Amino acid sequence: MQSLELEIKELIISALSLEDVAPGDIEAAAPLFGEGLGLDSIDALELGLALQKRYGVALPADSQETRQHFASVEALARFVATQGTQARGEA
Repeated sequence: MQSLELEIKELIISALSLEDVAPGDIEAAAPLFGEGLGLDSIDALELGLALQKRYGVALPADSQETRQHFASVEALARFVATQGTQARGEA
């Protein structure tokens, strides 16, 4: 799971053009929005598209579950890992 978390951190940095942020600067359990990384709703849309392209996951914008998945890098990694397993029929 740690390698997936690292991939997601790198994806966040590249998709959102966070020039002064390194993967090590992002705590896996820290909030992505508000206090933690400080992302906003536009960042969420861009990150959602990047996750969709990279991992083929669907993240409906108006879903409460989507908000929970975007809570932290850990939450996103769990979601992506679960979706990948379901897509391969292993769930």
